[in-house]
Amino acid sequence: MDNPNFYDLIVTIVNKGYSEKVVDASKKAGAEGGTIIYGRGTGIHEQAKLFSIQIEPEKELILTLITRDKTDEVLNSIMIEAELDKPGKGIAFVLEVERTVGINHIMNRMLNEVYDADSTNGAN
Repeated sequence: MDNPNFYDLIVTIVNKGYSEKVVDASKKAGAEGGTIIYGRGTGIHEQAKLFSIQIEPEKELILTLITRDKTDEVLNSIMIEAELDKPGKGIAFVLEVERTVGINHIMNRMLNEVYDADSTNGAN
């Protein structure tokens, strides 16, 4: 039941309307996609200001499950494209994933690559 591959989950939280930048950046760096969840930030006031900049309470969370060997490249791409190095743009962090189920397309791709390699080399 457990998948032997090691994965990371990149969680990116941005203001409403910026999730497409995150998804596009992650795909450019090797991710296959992501899941967008809509939410709302909470605080003392519905709309707060930080250094005179209005902070939007509506948020988009992007969950990107990625093989561990691609994590740094995808995270860096997200940071650059979504401008997370600038104040008020958002945040991203990485969580290690211990177990996964349901990632069948990756296993199918690996089996097809092995089959194609065997066919090319004349194996049956």
